[in-house]
Amino acid sequence: MIRDEISVSIQTLRWKCIESRAYSKRLHYGRFALSPLRKGRADTIGIAMRRALLGEVEGTCITRVKLENFKQEKSAIIGIEKSVHDILMNLKEIVFRSDSYEIREASIYIVGPRNVTAQDIILPPSVKIIDTTQHIARLTKSITSDIRLQIEKNRGYIIHSPNNYQDGIFPIDAVFMPVRDANYSIHSYGSGNEIREVLFLEIWTNGGLTPREALYEASRNLIDLFIPFLHGEEQNIDGMNNKKGSNMLPFPLSHVLTDTGETKEKIAFQLIFIDQLELPPKTYNSLRRANIHTLLDLLNYSREDLMRIKYFGKESVEQVLEVLQKLFAIDPPRN
Repeated sequence: MIRDEISVSIQTLRWKCIESRAYSKRLHYGRFALSPLRKGRADTIGIAMRRALLGEVEGTCITRVKLENFKQEKSAIIGIEKSVHDILMNLKEIVFRSDSYEIREASIYIVGPRNVTAQDIILPPSVKIIDTTQHIARLTKSITSDIRLQIEKNRGYIIHSPNNYQDGIFPIDAVFMPVRDANYSIHSYGSGNEIREVLFLEIWTNGGLTPREALYEASRNLIDLFIPFLHGEEQNIDGMNNKKGSNMLPFPLSHVLTDTGETKEKIAFQLIFIDQLELPPKTYNSLRRANIHTLLDLLNYSREDLMRIKYFGKESVEQVLEVLQKLFAIDPPRN
């Protein structure tokens, strides 16, 4: 029985990975269960999680390609079996993994005749190709091919206007979504007022993230969306009433935190993630590599501790201090 397999306390919500499978490098599957939930809550969580998994999880892909001496997508290339359009479509399908939010440059430089695959892409250090066997083109003659690529990390998708090509630069309709599909189902047990539910989530990814990683990121992004509601009332800025279009502070939580105890303050800090602080990409990535993910994690570090983080210099420390002082009126200790 499913109820017996997921033996958890009715008082405590717990989740479990029931199944995890990699069908190929570009197709991963995971099935997860969350229980016990009161009647109706499983559907609420399931709808929100499916939307977050499909639309809020970040991925990395090629957004722009530069081909010398070609100005149209339908152009044929002498010595290459496929047209420019075919090459662009093959490049669009390549799956990447990256921790950097900066626009990165990559290139392909090859001499034919030979098959060109993702393994031939020369990448920056922060980017990894999931499946190096992905086909790009076939050179049938002794020609040289030089292709420049622009790689970005984002969420959702970007659609470019057709025929928007200049000087051999071809924008690609980018799909940043690493989650290919997500479904949920609900199992109920008990009777009367004791009805409980188990939420099952199924996640398929392209290998850029594992299903478990996608589940974590989607959950975190859902929390981010609800953070503005943690403060009890709208906040006036410079004595002005809040009106439509007025500028709100990114984190107007200070008046709430000063009126609450230390425990509630820590909970609030734990719900604020460092990607909300709008730090420069280099500073943000250094913090992530040091396993600093939330504001609470960050506040456990003194200024000297921050200086010891790899690739984290005096300039990065000053950027963090400026953000903490500006948004939260917090000044971390020196030692």
